[in-house]
Amino acid sequence: MKTIGMIGGTGWPSTLEYYRILNQETNRRLGGLSSAKIILSSFNYAEVDALNKKDDHAGVYKLVLDAAQRLKRSSVDFIIICANTMHQYVEMLEVTLGLKIVHIAEATAKEIKRQGISNIGLLGTRFTMEMDFYTKRLSDAGIKSIIPDQPDRNFIHTAIMDELIKEKLKTETRERFIKIINRLEARGAKGIVLGCTEIPLLLKQKDVSLPLFNTLEIHAKAAVDFALS
Repeated sequence: MKTIGMIGGTGWPSTLEYYRILNQETNRRLGGLSSAKIILSSFNYAEVDALNKKDDHAGVYKLVLDAAQRLKRSSVDFIIICANTMHQYVEMLEVTLGLKIVHIAEATAKEIKRQGISNIGLLGTRFTMEMDFYTKRLSDAGIKSIIPDQPDRNFIHTAIMDELIKEKLKTETRERFIKIINRLEARGAKGIVLGCTEIPLLLKQKDVSLPLFNTLEIHAKAAVDFALS
């Protein structure tokens, strides 16, 4: 079993869910008292948020690189970053570290293709929706991404930062997310990528008719695949 290096705390509620799934899935496959071998490096997200508000991507990258280097010194076999948005730094990290990073968008694309879907709606932070580091990975797999319009993107980003990352799950926020998904379906989306690992804490498959791709769960299971390969 390989040791998983987790970069978490972006935010902590989804990191907690990662930890649970990694251990439960490992035990489901191996049985007995088996659980995952994990070393976790967790951010104080206030530091990340302060840099993001200044669009200081270089500053955020330095924080992520420092966490990854600490994990490498701890002799992890590979790394997972427990946030979709942080995957904008994967290419630079892999070159610098020389260590495998299991990519959340690649794992998600594989699951979307397995279900035979080629047009998806993408929800996430404004960085994930508006930058191309995520949609390009999906496009490379033959998947077209449809993102919400500007007012809906602003709402989603604000809800993530002001509510979900603080574990505040409001009914009215869930209802607005459902309306956004309905608008994406009208534009041709055949499935919805929950491209922020906090969104699955709020929105469940029972809430909508379109298939939801829970990137947190997909990513965690892909990490177990790699750990046991």
